[in-house]
Amino acid sequence: MDYVYGPGRNHLFVPGPVNIPEPVIRAMNRNNEDYRSPAIPALTKTLLEDVKKIFKTTSGTPFLIPTTGTGAWESALTNTLSPGDKIISFLIGQFSLLWIDQQQRLNFDVDVIESDWGQGANLDVLESKLAADRNHTIKAICIVHNETATGVTNNLSTVRKLLDEYHHPALFLVDGVSSICALDFRMDEWGIDVALTGSQKALSLPTGIGLVCASPKALEATKTAKSVRVFFDWNDYLKFYKLGTYWPYTPSIQLLYGFRAALDLIFEEGLDNVIARHTRLGKATRLAVEAWGLKNCTQKEEWFSDTVTAVVIPPNIDSSEIVRRAWKRYNLSLGLGLNKVAGKVFRIGHLGNLNELQLLGCLSGVEMVLKDVGYPVKLGSGVAAAAAFLQNNTPLIPSRI
Repeated sequence: MDYVYGPGRNHLFVPGPVNIPEPVIRAMNRNNEDYRSPAIPALTKTLLEDVKKIFKTTSGTPFLIPTTGTGAWESALTNTLSPGDKIISFLIGQFSLLWIDQQQRLNFDVDVIESDWGQGANLDVLESKLAADRNHTIKAICIVHNETATGVTNNLSTVRKLLDEYHHPALFLVDGVSSICALDFRMDEWGIDVALTGSQKALSLPTGIGLVCASPKALEATKTAKSVRVFFDWNDYLKFYKLGTYWPYTPSIQLLYGFRAALDLIFEEGLDNVIARHTRLGKATRLAVEAWGLKNCTQKEEWFSDTVTAVVIPPNIDSSEIVRRAWKRYNLSLGLGLNKVAGKVFRIGHLGNLNELQLLGCLSGVEMVLKDVGYPVKLGSGVAAAAAFLQNNTPLIPSRI
């Protein structure tokens, strides 16, 4: 169906793509340029320097690849591993499932550790496998930091502790697509070898840049990795880095200028403040869900995500109808339930350049939709619970102090 105009603005509350701030839209409103001129390499240099800050790394090497998170996945795998290499990967939801499918299609030997959807990665099973792998046949651990299908966030520091405890040399590869620049993420401190995200998530840009950051250990692994790679080959980038021109092929000029503006907004707010804001919005959303008498798909508090909440609805209601009705009647975009939780959950994304009042507007809309589909919600109950929390916990806007 073609997009049909609705008055006012569309209220976008899916966990990506997210709202784009006006300064970023204005920065992208420009003509094409010659990317071989001095201006684009100078811009790219600042982006590469600053993007390391959102990964929290000083030793990592970043790559800005014209792709999506799926391409960033493939880049991480093919640059560091060889066909037949044994890797451990955690299946906890739709996006971890898709990454595992990619790993298998790239001919890696994938040992899948599966959990119920709504649970985090089973790190006890990981520990037993690391303990038993005395010959170090496991070449990589692949984990999705934040599973957007179920609203589950995994503990990355525990994975690193296990690898260190068993002195295991496996590479540590992390999908941070819906976490980096919104949740606490520490590439160097947690010993992550490859981390990746996408521009359309917490960075609040259009889709089109896959951001990958590789540790020195990961770069060393490229020298022996035998996976076929062309477009995603880091070595092509590194050659142009040395030349000072940075791009092995044509980048999106508009996205680069938008990226510069997006990073400037993040640093003006302060990365720690950005993360704290997501923490507030996640907590407020969960309080609203509780006030509605509904359950979170995520089964334990330790796994709660601060970028997306998957809400379980009663079996007599199809959650897809909630999403359809929200868009058709209130110009509100919510996330569908995917795969195993299709029809059972809807998702509220609270990710990216988003503030407290925007969230309260979304929660008000959700209440009206729930009423529309026959769920006996008390209008204002979730909004009141969220507003009470936010009123007590929202600080002054940092740049206005």
